[in-house]
Formats: sequence, C-alpha cells, structure tokens
Amino acid sequence: MKTKVVVGVDLGGTNTKVGLVDRYGEVLAFRRFKTDSHLPFADFLQRLKGHIDEMVETTTEDIEVVSVGIGAPNVNHFTGEIVDPANLEWPSGVKLTELAEAEIGLPVRATNDANVAALGEMEFGAGKGMKNFVVLTLGTGLGSGVVVDGKLLLGQDGLAAEIGHVNVRPDGRNCNCGLKGCLETYVSATGIKRTVYKLLADRQVDSRLRNLSFNELTGEMITEAALAGDAIAAEAFIYTGEILGTKLADIVAYFNPEAIILSGGLTRAGSLLLQPSRKMMEERLFKAFRGRIKLEISPVTGSNDAVLGAAALAWQEYEN
Repeated sequence: MKTKVVVGVDLGGTNTKVGLVDRYGEVLAFRRFKTDSHLPFADFLQRLKGHIDEMVETTTEDIEVVSVGIGAPNVNHFTGEIVDPANLEWPSGVKLTELAEAEIGLPVRATNDANVAALGEMEFGAGKGMKNFVVLTLGTGLGSGVVVDGKLLLGQDGLAAEIGHVNVRPDGRNCNCGLKGCLETYVSATGIKRTVYKLLADRQVDSRLRNLSFNELTGEMITEAALAGDAIAAEAFIYTGEILGTKLADIVAYFNPEAIILSGGLTRAGSLLLQPSRKMMEERLFKAFRGRIKLEISPVTGSNDAVLGAAALAWQEYEN
C-alpha cells in the first residue's frame, strides 16, 4: 500500500523550499531553489513542477502525492491570489492557486506565508495543544500568523495580522510595500542588514562585516559574527530585539496569547535576539500580562519549518 504524502511549498522573497511530507510531519524529500521573481511567474511554476517531479522520482518510498500546500507573501486565503507582494516582483493579482493546479496537476491550497507558519506550529511544533498563540517569521521580511481559540485568524481577505507592516517609526525606513517605518524594515534579515550598515557608519570599531557590500551581507553572516563576539553584529541584535520587544507588547494587548513563537533565520541567534526582545516586551506590557506570556523560538526552525506549515495546509485540503 502506497504511503500518502503531500507537497509543502514555502515561496519566499529570495528562496523557495519544497518538500514531500507524510502525515506525521516527516519530510521525505527536500529541495531549495531561487525564487527569481524577476522572471515570469510561469517560469517559476515550471521550475517548481520540475523539483516536485524529481523528488517523487528519486525517493525510495512507495508514495502517492495527494495535495499541495503553498505559503507565499500576501496570498488571499479565499481566492488564492497574490496581492501586492512587498518582496516579490510579480504583479499583483497573480492567480497562484489556479495556475499552480494547472501546472502541477494536483489540488492546491495557498495562503499567506505566516498563516502557514502558524498552521505548522499548531500541527507539528510549539503551538501543539495551544489555543491562543502568535507566530512571527523573521526571514527576508517579517510575517505573522495568529491563532485565536484554536482557529487561524484570517480576516476579510485572509490577510489579517500583517504585523510586519505596523508602524515603528513614522518617518522611518522605506519599506518595499510603499510605506515608511514598517516593523519588517527593522526586524528581518533585510532590516538587520540596514541596522548593521548604520552602525558601521556611526562607529569606528573593527568588525568582520565592514568590508562586505550590502548584497554580499546576509542575516546568517550577522548571526555568526554576533555569536563570535563581533561588537557591531551584537549591537545590531540588541537594537533589533528592543524594537521587536516593543511591538510584542502591543501584540499581547491585541490578542492575549498564551505564547509568541519566533521562527525563521534570525532566530538562530538564540538569546542574542531573545533576551533584549523579552526584556523590552516585559517592560512595555500592560501589568495584567507581565510574567505570563511565553516567548520562545520554534523547535522546527530551520530549512523545513515553513515547508511543514505548508504541508499542514495541504493535509487540511486533502482531509476536508
């Protein structure tokens, strides 16, 4: 008897990750490739289909693929269209679900990438057993998913809780969405890169990051430098964490969650990010919430975390 599996797709601003996932959350095969959203969307779908076919052909398991789940920025949960994506170059209104089904030949369900992250935590991660929690994904941008009373908070268009685009500084950094001062321009891989370059301009201290161009520098490099004791990188994480912590206090006031779960590449910095975030959050919390909110890093953070979330969406589609 064949093992039923689904395809989980994490469509990101820089990279796309895709995996074959069984009902227990085991990733049987995994691929990662450049999204290259400057190319036509049809080109992306052809490459995605090619990776799926390769995984199916090369896996040693006897499998049947039954559904596809996709998490992507700014997807309308109900129509499956990508709407004004800040970190993708495709035009608004791309019919993601419809076009992906036609190309791949399987049922496809798509939703906002951070909604997918929340589903993954609820099904396979730190949110298992919780009814009220918030997930923030700290990648190229900042995504967010909210679970209230055991259900994903969707809103009118399935775009509820766009926390990455709440305002931090009214006349702050330019955001790809067209606004100024959005949270993700400070708290994301792109945001911390901008912070590093501001600190390098303001501080005449040695740093392993000083001679790297903006395009060469990555969030991973900043994390590695901070963990190795680089003063600029460490200060960048403190600054980032304090801004994040201030907004976490607001999130608690809005949603009264049991926990806030952080995922994505920046969380590999561990306590370098968590400590200033938690400290600032507690200082800014309404008194009734102090000392009661768990702030933790997702146990499934890594290459497969968002893929697992997309797989959870695919299993929902198949089983319901």
